[in-house]
Amino acid sequence: MKIKNNGSHPHFRLNTVSKKLLGVMSVTALSLSLLTQPASAAGTSQVKKIVKVMPGQTQHRKIKINDLDIFYREAGSQDAPTIVLLHGFPTSSHMFRNLIPQLAKEYHVIAPDYPGFGNSSMPALSEFDYSFDNLALITEKFLAKVGAKKYSLYVMDYGAPIGFRIAAKNPERVEGLIIQNGNAYDEGLAAFWDPIKAYWKDKSPANQKALKDALLHVGATEWQYTNGTRNPEVISPDNWIVDQAKLDRPGNKAIQLELFYSYGTNPKLYPEWQQYFRDHQPPTLLVWGKGDYIFPESGAHPYKRDLKDLEFHILDTGHFALEEDGKLIGNLMNKFMKRIH
Repeated sequence: MKIKNNGSHPHFRLNTVSKKLLGVMSVTALSLSLLTQPASAAGTSQVKKIVKVMPGQTQHRKIKINDLDIFYREAGSQDAPTIVLLHGFPTSSHMFRNLIPQLAKEYHVIAPDYPGFGNSSMPALSEFDYSFDNLALITEKFLAKVGAKKYSLYVMDYGAPIGFRIAAKNPERVEGLIIQNGNAYDEGLAAFWDPIKAYWKDKSPANQKALKDALLHVGATEWQYTNGTRNPEVISPDNWIVDQAKLDRPGNKAIQLELFYSYGTNPKLYPEWQQYFRDHQPPTLLVWGKGDYIFPESGAHPYKRDLKDLEFHILDTGHFALEEDGKLIGNLMNKFMKRIH
């Protein structure tokens, strides 16, 4: 016996829910077919629609510089003013993960990882010159390759000697400075630096071991994030877990010790950087965690001597100020950028 489908039989009737389900299945099948087809078959414009970046969404990318993979985070319109974020020790562009979305609504944001840090290449000590001169050179080449012709520089910790080298060499490219616990004056090298200064004078195994034992274990990494903060419980342990995993890679502690030694080249350049401040007067926003034992508040105030267009903020937090006061710093940066542009 043949059953005639007149739409009334329950086995053949498609209700509204069923029709919607079939519609979703059709769209899904179409999307899968576009993703699995070659670009020539699917159509370039269709593929682009599928992978379109949402406004303000952070991209995680790599680019070749001197045969090294340099990892970087990027967000915002490339037509907007550019902000370059330069990280400190022992972290990476990971420290800017929350700041980038705050800035990317209005600005083009780039945050690279230096060689030996984060997700960038980590060549062996015998294969790469781990010096601040060379890290600045790699960063300068990186900025040129990604097309950053003019930019504001956010410098923090290691980012300061790297960024100030670039700024002093290319003052016409720098539209503004954001300084967060980054040093350019002798007053900023207080008691914390005494063992490192001893290492600059005598690169002995004993001085090397003292620094390794003091600074390259997980307790020291956690201390950098929590010391001087108002409330350590708001600081995510993911920070020191991620950073320490990178420090614990075979060969990385030797790299960090070499950079501790190379840091001794930075104070010799302080007069040059201070002259750059006086001659070029870049508009500057300073945001400084006053609880920082590594770069204490005494290193913040001397900037007033040389910079006339200086917004000066001492914050009640520690070394990695973004972890506790990231929203405040982001708001200050957005206002600063609007003023200078």
